[in-house]
Amino acid sequence: MAAPVASSERLGDLLVREGLITREQLDKALQEQRQNGTRVGYNLVKLGFIAETELTKMLARQYKMPAVDLSKFEVDPRIAKLIPGDLAIKHLVLPLKRDGRVLTVAMADPTNLGVLDDLKFITRYDIFPVIGGEFTLKGAIEKLYENTADSQVNDLLSVIDDMEEDVEVVETKEEDVSAAAVAAQMEDAPVVKLINAILTDAVKKGASDIHFECFEHDIRVRYRIDGALMEVMKPPMKLKAALISRFKIMAQLNIAERRVPQDGRIKLKMAKKVIDYRVSTLPTLFGEKIVLRILDKGNLTLDLEKFGIEPKAEKDLMEAVSNPYGMVLVTGPTGSGKTTTLYSALSKVNNIDVNIMTAEDPVEYNLYGVNQVLVRTEIGMTFAAALKAFLRQDPNIIMVGEIRDLETGGIAIKAALTGHMVLSTLHTNSAPETVTRLMDMGLEPFNVASALNLVLAQRLLRRICGNCKEKYTPSDIEFDVAKVKDDMTLRDLRFTPDTIENAKARATKEAAPFLVNISLDTRVMDLPFFRGKGCDQCGGGGMKGRQGVYEVMPMSPNLRKLILQNVGAAEIRDAAVEEGMLTLRMDGWMKVMKGITTLEQVVRETSA
Repeated sequence: MAAPVASSERLGDLLVREGLITREQLDKALQEQRQNGTRVGYNLVKLGFIAETELTKMLARQYKMPAVDLSKFEVDPRIAKLIPGDLAIKHLVLPLKRDGRVLTVAMADPTNLGVLDDLKFITRYDIFPVIGGEFTLKGAIEKLYENTADSQVNDLLSVIDDMEEDVEVVETKEEDVSAAAVAAQMEDAPVVKLINAILTDAVKKGASDIHFECFEHDIRVRYRIDGALMEVMKPPMKLKAALISRFKIMAQLNIAERRVPQDGRIKLKMAKKVIDYRVSTLPTLFGEKIVLRILDKGNLTLDLEKFGIEPKAEKDLMEAVSNPYGMVLVTGPTGSGKTTTLYSALSKVNNIDVNIMTAEDPVEYNLYGVNQVLVRTEIGMTFAAALKAFLRQDPNIIMVGEIRDLETGGIAIKAALTGHMVLSTLHTNSAPETVTRLMDMGLEPFNVASALNLVLAQRLLRRICGNCKEKYTPSDIEFDVAKVKDDMTLRDLRFTPDTIENAKARATKEAAPFLVNISLDTRVMDLPFFRGKGCDQCGGGGMKGRQGVYEVMPMSPNLRKLILQNVGAAEIRDAAVEEGMLTLRMDGWMKVMKGITTLEQVVRETSA
C-alpha cells in the first residue's frame, strides 16, 4: 500500500476547525499530554471530549487511510499470534484478519511507517494498515497479550497432562545442587512439568531445535520448524534460575559453572519412543542461552528417493558409494542435511560383510552395525587421531564427520587410495569449489584427482503447503532477482532433454498438466509457478516441510584431467554441467517446475 499522506495541519487544530472540540478542550488534552506523554487524540477520548469513532474518521481523512471501529471487531487469537506481544504493545499495532498473503493491521499512529516494514519482515505477509482508535486499541492489545505468558504455559502444560506418566528422563545423574536446582529436581515442581511439556510439544510440532534465551526483562522460548524460528512462549522471569538448572541436571552438566559453554545430552522417553536432545549452553549477558537439537530416530528417513534427489544424481551417488575404495564428499552449510545424506548412503551399504567405522562430533544417531566414535578434541581424540586408529581396525568403509585441516584431509586421501571407501563432509558453497578447497588446504592435485569418486553439494528449501497451494504469476521484480530475462528459455538455463523428460515424469499432480508440452525452447516466464496461499495447517505462512536440492558431481576422466591441471572452480563446473550435472540453482528450478517449492526459496538458497 502507498504511504499515507497527511495534511500539514495538526490533528488538534483540525478538530477545532471542524467544530468537533473547543479550544479549551484541546488545551486540557495538550496539558494531559505533557504530563503523561500520551498522544493528544488518546487524551481527547479519555477525557470524553470526542467520540473515538469521530476521531478515527478524522485521522482517516487526514492520512487518506481506511479506519476501523475496533469495538465491533472480534480478533482471532490465532491471528494475534502472528505479531509478537512486545512489538504490538510497543507500537500499538494489532493484526485483525488474514486474507491470503495480506494481513490487515490496525495501528494508532499512521505516521509510523517503519513498523510496517518490521511487520512485513516478521510475519512474511504483505501488510495492509488501517487506523484504529488508540484508546480501544490499547485495551484490545492488553486483553490479547497481557496474559500471553501464563496462557502459553498453561497450553503447554495441558499438552503433557494426558501423558504425564509416559514421559521420563533416562539416565539422569543425581548430585548436590543449589536451592534453585533442588526445586528443579522435584518431580512435582512446576518447572519439571513445564520443561517436559516444552520438550514433548517441540517433537509433536516437528521442530528440529529448541532455543531458550534470557534477556534483561523476559525469557523467550522458540522452536525451529522447517528451518524458520518461531516464538512459542515467554515463561515467567522468576523461573529463570530453576529452568536453567533443570536443563543442566537433565543433560548431566555442571550447574555451578556459568562462565563457559557446556555440551551434553538428554534422553527422554515419550510413551514407547526415546528422543535424544543434544544440549548446548552459552553464557550471555543476562543468563545462559540453551539450545537443544532434537534427534528423533522416528523422523530419520534413510531412503534417498524420498529426499527428492533426481534419478541420475541418485544413480551416480550410489555407484560412487558402492565402489570398494575412493572418497565421497558431501558439502553445504550447517543444518543442510549433510549428515542425514551420509547416513542414508551408509545404510545402503551396511551389510554383514563390511566393517564400517565413523568418527563424528557429535554422534547424532546410533546406527546398528556401524562402529561410531565420538571425537573429543579436549583429550586429543581428534578426527585425525580417530582416522589413524581406524586404519589399524581393518575397516572397509570410513566416515569422517568433517575434514577441517590438512592432517585430516591427508590421512583421508591416503585411506581412499589404499583400498578404503571414505565418506566425509566439508563446508563449501558448491561441488566444484570443494575440489579447489582441498587443494587450498595443501593437498596435491594428483592425490585429489585420484582419490575423489564424487562430490555432492546440498541445501534445504521450504516446501509449498499441499493444502493451500495455488498457481500464480511472479512479478517482474521476482524475475529480475532470479536473473530471468524476457526471452530466456530452458536451454539458456543449460538443461538437457533428459532433465526435461524427468521433470514431466516426476511432476506433482498440480504441475503435471502445465508440463506436458514443455521443451528446451519453452520460455522460463511461461513455466507454471506455485505458492502457498496460507492456511491453518501451515500456520498461515504457505510453507510446510522441507525439500533438498542437490548438486552431484561424479568424477569423469575429463574432470580428473582438469583437476590435475589445477584449474578454477568455474571451469570444473562448466565441464560438469556439459556432462549432465545439475547445479544447485538448476535443481532448484526443477523443484519449481514440479510445483514443490517457490522461486523465492530457490533464489534465497542458491546462487546463479
